[in-house]
Amino acid sequence: MTSFSETEFSQKYNTGKLAFEQGRYRLSIEQLEQACQLISPYSRLGGEAKMWLITAYQAAGESEKAITLCQELSNESYGETKKQASRLLYILNAPQLERPKKWMTEIPDFNSPTSNQYRRVSNSNTKIKPKPQIELVDLSKVNTKDNQFIWLSLGIASLTVISLFII
Repeated sequence: MTSFSETEFSQKYNTGKLAFEQGRYRLSIEQLEQACQLISPYSRLGGEAKMWLITAYQAAGESEKAITLCQELSNESYGETKKQASRLLYILNAPQLERPKKWMTEIPDFNSPTSNQYRRVSNSNTKIKPKPQIELVDLSKVNTKDNQFIWLSLGIASLTVISLFII
């Protein structure tokens, strides 16, 4: 452990959490590992940083590192961190259930060269809806008499603006 720099720790810790939340797991691991080296592993913040690191390892597919670090925390840490690590270790060690294919939805990669199979091809059987026609209005039948409303609303707006300047 190197000398403790609270601002440097906070910066790396927060950057690691933000990167994790954005799905940038490699950057998250890098930042959280550095943050863990800057703080005592037995402190509350050190435990939190390691819990985030465990989650980042798991998300990045590094399950063995996640389990190893979780075992260390559940054996060496104290209080709430030890409880959380023990619970998380139980989950990480749980057997992976096999899911039937019909439960899964395949998300196609549209950037791959084989994605042509997913592109929509126009079909001659597809019915095209006609665009709605715009109805023209005969202006000679529209009442265009001035009902003085515009002058009333302009007067009220003017009085409101003037009263704002006076106050």
